[in-house]
Amino acid sequence: MTTPSITPAWQKRDRGLTARMIVSFAILTLLYLIFISVLAYAGVGFVPITIIASLMILAQWYFSDKIVLWSSGAKIVTREQYPELHDIVERIVARTNLPKPKIAVINATIPNAFATGKSPKSSVVCVSKGLLNLLETEELEGVLAHELTHIRNRDVLVLTLASLFSTVAWYLMQFSLYGGMGYGYGGGGGRSRGNGAGAMAIIIVVALLTWLVSFLIIRAISRYREFAADRGGAQMTGKPAKLASALMKISGNMKKIPTKDLRQVEGLNAFFIIPALSGSSISNLFSTHPPVEKRIEKLMQMEMSMG
Repeated sequence: MTTPSITPAWQKRDRGLTARMIVSFAILTLLYLIFISVLAYAGVGFVPITIIASLMILAQWYFSDKIVLWSSGAKIVTREQYPELHDIVERIVARTNLPKPKIAVINATIPNAFATGKSPKSSVVCVSKGLLNLLETEELEGVLAHELTHIRNRDVLVLTLASLFSTVAWYLMQFSLYGGMGYGYGGGGGRSRGNGAGAMAIIIVVALLTWLVSFLIIRAISRYREFAADRGGAQMTGKPAKLASALMKISGNMKKIPTKDLRQVEGLNAFFIIPALSGSSISNLFSTHPPVEKRIEKLMQMEMSMG
């Protein structure tokens, strides 16, 4: 009689994380439905604004990898230039059936890494020279596996879609503030102007609330996806403690970098494995990453369960 196999705890799906992701997207969907309903009630030409904003989002998504590489100063490197780096990535993708991404290196002392790309086939994994000098091979493997998990989970696409209505709300609020809607300026007299002003005020308030709540929820989704990438990266390598050690080293070394240098790359915080500048506990609400201490704690729990 065969005994049923028991799945180790570290291999099981993180149901709490999954539930938070589902709730976040559900709230976003409900929020956007309310937003559309209010706009339709106010008689706004929502379709053209949505088309314009959608085209801008799609253009941003389509050129995102090129923009990120250009703004970070990263250069695509060959196997001849960085054989060990290519070897590590090839080992990971061989275990996960992912296509091998392009590999880029930033000539910077700030230790960090990121991944970008519209799909696994067009993806790029980038590391800084500071990171290569700081980490041991197994720690670097954990960081690269984290970035490859972002690629496997199509996080760039997910966050782009989640940002769509937030961007629409932002532009709608801008157009309303500058009188772009043109309400109440026809021949309807004072009543028409009064109705137009009232409708515009409603649109501005709803658009502002939609953008603000969307902003917070999208940041929450981004933080959840960092936890998911940590978990996925640790599963790829089977060494959660090594990724935890890498995060600890990167975070500790970041404090030694002059603030002036960190501010130069602050615009890439959403892509980095650890933000160049981390705020106070209050600002964590607006952060794209969870506190590094919580990430390390979860990875060490995973290590203990695997042991």
